[in-house]
Amino acid sequence: MVTNKMKNRKIRMGMVGGGIGAFIGAVHRMAANLDGQIELVCGAFSSDHKKCIDSGAELFLPPERCYATFEEMMTMEASLPEGERMDIVSIVTPNHMHYAPAKAALENGFPVIIDKPLSFTLNEALSLKALVEETGLPFALTHTYTGYPMVKQAKAMIKNGELGKIKKIAVEYPQGWLTDKLEDSDQKQAAWRTDPNRSGKSGCYGDIGTHAANMAEYVSGLKITKVLSQLTTVVEGRLLDDDANVLLELEGGVPGVLFASQISAGEENGIKVRVYGEKGGIEWTQEDNNSLLVKWHGEPAQKLRAGGNHSYLLPEALAHLRTPGGHPEGYLEAFANIYRNFANAVRADYAGDDHDSVLDYPSVEDGVHGMALVDAVVESTEKGNVWVEPKY
Repeated sequence: MVTNKMKNRKIRMGMVGGGIGAFIGAVHRMAANLDGQIELVCGAFSSDHKKCIDSGAELFLPPERCYATFEEMMTMEASLPEGERMDIVSIVTPNHMHYAPAKAALENGFPVIIDKPLSFTLNEALSLKALVEETGLPFALTHTYTGYPMVKQAKAMIKNGELGKIKKIAVEYPQGWLTDKLEDSDQKQAAWRTDPNRSGKSGCYGDIGTHAANMAEYVSGLKITKVLSQLTTVVEGRLLDDDANVLLELEGGVPGVLFASQISAGEENGIKVRVYGEKGGIEWTQEDNNSLLVKWHGEPAQKLRAGGNHSYLLPEALAHLRTPGGHPEGYLEAFANIYRNFANAVRADYAGDDHDSVLDYPSVEDGVHGMALVDAVVESTEKGNVWVEPKY
């Protein structure tokens, strides 16, 4: 659909969702823009057309490129000349509105980058995976925390065997923002994330537990094969779980534990992953994201620090750093790493070249596995806290 003329210009992006007042839409736009590889050219920012036009005006887009529906955007953009139309689609809607625009984008020949989770149900996820395989188009899922340089360092160290055989994994993600019943106020984020008709069958686990599970798998290189869960609704009257405790079994029988909570009062976004091997363990936390603690068995611990001038870091980490040590890179840069890597893959795809594997990003397969784990975690709790395998 698009020729290799893309080589000498920015990638043109359309966006579904992310209108005025939307938190994650603004984050996606900043991430896409950070490395100068992508520009926003159109959008269907809201189901309210006036709000869509107003959102586009704030982003300096012409009103004719601000569409009333995502269906109209896909059709109209596909009909434009190659030199004008969008190249990719970013989807930043609530969970129940992930599948339809992603399907429409792929069917019209546009690569997709989408906020997590992949879809509202596992069946939708499987349908998208089949469509990605059929079209061969690049598809990315924004599991943000995989984009941090020191997470890349941890993954590479484990892949290279520096910790030896993996023995244990622990991951946690405590938040405190839903300690009060915010969904009864005008807090839009709380309203949709606690609504089973928009969020899905799980609240806390579906929202942030999925991030924790993805981190456990990404860093260790092992897939979760079984779960035993206890999902709890702590705040009275809430419709979905707001606390999750999950025992894990990973490939090779490696044990693990996952704790996610949105009612841990005083916590912010404390995602942390620890992986222990025969020779030692690693520990990374987002709230000190430029550090990686390495604890060697029988030897002094090390604290590795992010920095593009630190030659002791592995290529996988260095490829995702922009500044020398002492200049902190954080959440937006991690998010931007996913967009930059996806842009690299899109350019390579259109040129018929191979994508640089060091510039990785979460895929549709990660999204399908994540949705299967949501189903398994919910099923485990419903059946009385028993071991369940993800099925897909």
